Amino acid sequence: MSALPSLHAPAAPALTVYYDGSCPLCQREIALYRRHPGSQAWSWVDVSQPAALGDGLDCAQAMARFHVRTADGALFEGAAAFSQLWRRLHGWRGLGWLSAAPPLSWLLEALYRGFLPLRPHVQRWALRRWGPASRQEGPG
Repeated sequence: MSALPSLHAPAAPALTVYYDGSCPLCQREIALYRRHPGSQAWSWVDVSQPAALGDGLDCAQAMARFHVRTADGALFEGAAAFSQLWRRLHGWRGLGWLSAAPPLSWLLEALYRGFLPLRPHVQRWALRRWGPASRQEGPG
């Protein structure tokens, strides 16, 4: 039998990370994650640029809270999104699994929600400290 060309769509990345590329603090954090082995195969999407983000997510939602999408299409936000990301990073996996378990997951989500109103102030501080964010080149 001869091999036929595949009619299947390309496989989804193991993880799609939606991040605010206009935020200097976010850029530094994402750069840290992108240096880890295996993260090059993930999709990194700068949501500060208009883009179609897939089912259940638009740019306004993605700019308001951190989101990731797994290969099976499940969308996670807030502390649960960080947990999904961390459990895929070598050296962070334990934290990723631990942070997903209640009551720690509830505490981390509460802390994340508490941070969100402070984020604009932290961004302004980061902008003064580090200057404008330089956008990462690469997949995404």
